[in-house]
Amino acid sequence: MKIQLDFWAVLAEWPVLLTGVGWTLALSVAAVLVGALVGISCAWVRARGFGDALAPVWLKAVVGGYVEVIRNTPFIIQLFFIFFGLPAIGVRLSAEAASFLAMSINLGAYATEIIRAGLEATPRGQIEAAESLALNRWQVFTRVVLPPALKRIWPSMVGQSIIVMLGSSVCGQISIPELSYAADLIQSRNFRSFEAFIIIGVIYLMLSVLLRATLNWVGERLVFGGRYK
Repeated sequence: MKIQLDFWAVLAEWPVLLTGVGWTLALSVAAVLVGALVGISCAWVRARGFGDALAPVWLKAVVGGYVEVIRNTPFIIQLFFIFFGLPAIGVRLSAEAASFLAMSINLGAYATEIIRAGLEATPRGQIEAAESLALNRWQVFTRVVLPPALKRIWPSMVGQSIIVMLGSSVCGQISIPELSYAADLIQSRNFRSFEAFIIIGVIYLMLSVLLRATLNWVGERLVFGGRYK
């Protein structure tokens, strides 16, 4: 039996594909920004606390519980809990807000442990030297501890960000018109499932390469600025 492939039937639906790319990128960029901030905050609590004072035991317990729950449950369960479960207690979120929140929370938990490894690798003497220069706790953290820590763990953070971007394909289950949703919609119109998912796979690959290159550039130019080689 001869199989005839028709990729043009899928590419003709370029507005749907373009919308899917837009939603995938928008959700991913927003989740990476917020998730990284959550990860930095939680990592500092778990690693060292605030300055010389340890973080409260209850706060460490809350952060530890958050990390363990998120890292040991499937992302789709987290998404469904936020979108379908929270309305049971009166919290209703749009599909867009639920997807953004789920992706940010998911990345935040993984980023916490990644960043904590970088923070704990900072020599205590380096911190004491900064304190001897009369830097306050915020300055010590943001200028002495965090930049070299991010330099050490940046490849892992980039990899985890790409995983979260690829995980956005699950968000089509709650009607977010991202790439996987676009593929389902296109193949339901022309029955070209094989071609549709090949093209979507190629687009995901291109987006992953683009995101990796962008985050590496951002890290080198804006986060640690080439000062910690």
